[in-house]
Amino acid sequence: MDLVPKPDQVVSAAGNVAHLLLYGGLADLRPMPRTLIDDGTLREVYHYRPVAGVREQGDPVLLVTPLAAPAICFDLRRGCSLVEHFVSGGRPTYLVEYGNVSFRDRNLGLEHWVEEVVPAAVREVSGHAGGRPVHVVGWSLGGIFAMLAAAHSSDLPIASLAVIGSPVDVTRVPLVAPLRPLLDLTGGHGLVTRAYRAAGGAPTPLVRWAFQLSSFQKLVTKPLAIATHLDDTDFLAQVEAVDRFTAKMTAYPGRSFGQLYHRFAKGNALVTGTLEIGDHEVSLSAITAPVLVFAGATDGIAPVEAVRAVLPLLSGAREVRFEIVPGGHLGMLTGRAARGSTWQVLDEWVAQWSGADAAAVAAAEPARKTAARKTTTKKTATKKTATKKTPARRAATKKTATKKAPARPAASAESIGSNPRRRYGSGGSRALSR
Repeated sequence: MDLVPKPDQVVSAAGNVAHLLLYGGLADLRPMPRTLIDDGTLREVYHYRPVAGVREQGDPVLLVTPLAAPAICFDLRRGCSLVEHFVSGGRPTYLVEYGNVSFRDRNLGLEHWVEEVVPAAVREVSGHAGGRPVHVVGWSLGGIFAMLAAAHSSDLPIASLAVIGSPVDVTRVPLVAPLRPLLDLTGGHGLVTRAYRAAGGAPTPLVRWAFQLSSFQKLVTKPLAIATHLDDTDFLAQVEAVDRFTAKMTAYPGRSFGQLYHRFAKGNALVTGTLEIGDHEVSLSAITAPVLVFAGATDGIAPVEAVRAVLPLLSGAREVRFEIVPGGHLGMLTGRAARGSTWQVLDEWVAQWSGADAAAVAAAEPARKTAARKTTTKKTATKKTATKKTPARRAATKKTATKKAPARPAASAESIGSNPRRRYGSGGSRALSR
């Protein structure tokens, strides 16, 4: 609202406050309808039912949730739901979630998700969709699970990977980097280790507190932000949905948390591209599927440089694409700005690597490389011929060339890095709606 609210703003604010008091909220929190198609130990695979009047078509999408975060990260609220977006577009949409983690699950390590949960989900989704290859979309730790699973099981029917806000270099994470020297002082047997072993993992309140701490500025300024946006129904609905998401966070299993703590937080092991999973090593260079990597412009949990570090490690991927989009850790996935940025890029990516389109791209690749080599050879020959010109002609050519605007070098389709043809505004870091 303006400092001196306009009459229409006052009316809107009064209506929103009345709705909050009478109905307890403004957000449409109805989940998208879904059906359980497979389950196992801390594994539930769901198929989202098609919208009335919309026929499913194309290769399926599998959404991979991170540990401790509720699966509603992909279905936050109507209007800001990636699930709703895919389903409304006719894309066969699936999700794997893990349920509530309890003390009895304390002995489960990362290998359970990398070697069993994610691969089983991919195969089940492919089978349920008629044998089609699967586009795997993972957020946060879910993105790391997806990459490690693809690297570990090369036979998985994966059409493409999309990794959203997954930090690889923890030295670039402001919340972790200052603490790493202190973590090493105890030699692996300090207070943190004893605490998570005694508790059987990281308890829910601690997980919730850590997520809130990552956006401390937003937490502190939240009352003021709400007060100044009382006339903005969509903003208030987003804040309400994010609060529900945070309240539903769950615990980490003890052994998995220990591996994350020692190998990621202390050892920064993933930055090398190789991680010990179970009794063997998994290398990200073994991934052959095309990979799309997202970083949030204002992400405190997975800053841009912490995410960007994965790019040189994906040397075996058919294509690697990197996008910086608006929003924080959750906002880049399902914030209001994601509707016009992250989701659009995902649509383009899935369409590019789906069915006949993907086959055409793969078939055209050798011809494109051959054409590129021929063009280079032709340019070289032309350059050699040009050197035989008379001095007068060379001078005329040079004079003519100086009048031309300098040409920009074309961006290579195979280059790893930010897409030079796409630009997004980062927005304000204080916007809770991001």
